[in-house]
Amino acid sequence: MGLGDEAIVAKIESENATFDLSTDQMIELKQKGVSSAVIAAMLSTGANSKPEYSLDSADPMVPHPAGVYLLQGSGSDARMKRMNATVSNQAKTGGILGYALTGGIASASVKVAIQDETAPVQSTTKPVFYFFFDNASDASASNAWASGLNTTVQSPAEFTLVELKQKKGRREARVGSMNIAGAKSGVMDKDRIPFHYDLVRPGVYEVKADAVMEPGE
Repeated sequence: MGLGDEAIVAKIESENATFDLSTDQMIELKQKGVSSAVIAAMLSTGANSKPEYSLDSADPMVPHPAGVYLLQGSGSDARMKRMNATVSNQAKTGGILGYALTGGIASASVKVAIQDETAPVQSTTKPVFYFFFDNASDASASNAWASGLNTTVQSPAEFTLVELKQKKGRREARVGSMNIAGAKSGVMDKDRIPFHYDLVRPGVYEVKADAVMEPGE
């Protein structure tokens, strides 16, 4: 006595297995007498299975939790290092004395500081970054990636690569200036490091600096 489709489908759904069926394979199964209901159940297990995530695989085709990663090492030793977000804990001004003495002709600058002189992640002169956005992975497997304004980030074009100045106990970036002619806010053009990016697959980008940089963090 043959098993009904219901029993076979129930068995397929109870197993932790996936089936990668091409069109030719489905036609072959159908020719061998496998019902459409069973074939559909086999396909649905693959569609519903959750991918396995990696925090350090060097292969951008492997699912990673959303975030920015730095590629470290090469060949079989290559690994991705996830870079955790950080925020500035201090803002300060510089050049105020010159600004005051010259009646605003000399510029005063506004800087933000990041705690510690060094960062947890070290890079080479030609760093390669990978950006994984939420649409590249199952949203339930990663935290929402949002900017400081709580708006969803969707592209590397929304980021700026900036060189930080190392100071005692902190690192600084200039984010504004003012003089008698007016004020500017945001990262200054001369402090920006140009970069380009390529789409690896939907939601995943490879990002490289345009120029060779000094080893940094």
